[in-house]
Amino acid sequence: MNPLKTFRAWRRYNETVRELNKLNTRQLSDLGITRSDIERIARATA
Repeated sequence: MNPLKTFRAWRRYNETVRELNKLNTRQLSDLGITRSDIERIARATA
């Protein structure tokens, strides 16, 4: 895999995790997400 592509995917993953972790449990619930879903969603996004 292209190193630049890998770096961008890693950065997208980390940004998604960081942003979702900023939300409180109520906000995540409103989106239909639980705390345990965050890493899975971030992987799918990257």
